[in-house]
Amino acid sequence: MNNNSLIKISKYLSKHLRHQPERIGIKLEKGGWVTVDELLEACRKNKFPITRTDLEEVVANNDKKRFSFDSTGTKIRANQGHSVEVDLQLLPSVPPDVLYHGTGHKTVEIIMEMGLSKMSRHHVHLSFDNATAKKVGARHGKPVVFEINAAAMYKAGFTFYCSDNGVWLTDSVPVEYLRIID
Repeated sequence: MNNNSLIKISKYLSKHLRHQPERIGIKLEKGGWVTVDELLEACRKNKFPITRTDLEEVVANNDKKRFSFDSTGTKIRANQGHSVEVDLQLLPSVPPDVLYHGTGHKTVEIIMEMGLSKMSRHHVHLSFDNATAKKVGARHGKPVVFEINAAAMYKAGFTFYCSDNGVWLTDSVPVEYLRIID
């Protein structure tokens, strides 16, 4: 599959597994899962036919590892980033001492006033490394990277989760734990 097809399918799956499952007639199960057969049938009915092989390629080759199959390979889900109500069944985890958040330069002022909030999503998304955060921030214009003192947050009682693709999640990051580094 060429890169354009991979991106097109990934965006379609993101839209429907993270934000609008009802639009194609699927219902996310506990954990955000949907059976592969149900998803493929819904895609076909909505004039966006994809194959099991297409799904496998998107899961394996998506640069952000946005999707996962369950251990049986019969279900698929988006790893994080949902705006619809879903319990991903992630367990609290001890974060690394430092995490990163990339954003566009236009949001820096409000972040420095209010901290990071989850907005319409379930969590604030944090990266394990600066390079990933910078790449995320570049999607929103000139990138700015914040360093997060995750160790201090954890010690203060904040809860962290790590999704299947290594994205760290938390409910919010107050200003006192943020520092612009890039």
